[in-house]
Amino acid sequence: MKHETLMLHGLFAACLLVCALVVGSMLTTVPLSAQFAAKAGATHALVASTNACVAPGHGATCPLPRG
Repeated sequence: MKHETLMLHGLFAACLLVCALVVGSMLTTVPLSAQFAAKAGATHALVASTNACVAPGHGATCPLPRG
């Protein structure tokens, strides 16, 4: 009976350690999108845009607004 109790205590300690490490890593990890947003400036956002009218220096013709 003593052997089983020691094994269960060891298993509990190992599971507690793993859970603490997983929760700690989830709380301290910064999402990749936030890292990109912090590094990229406004010019990078304009160049990476899919709208050709945002950066007219590339020879794109923008449609005129109706009105």
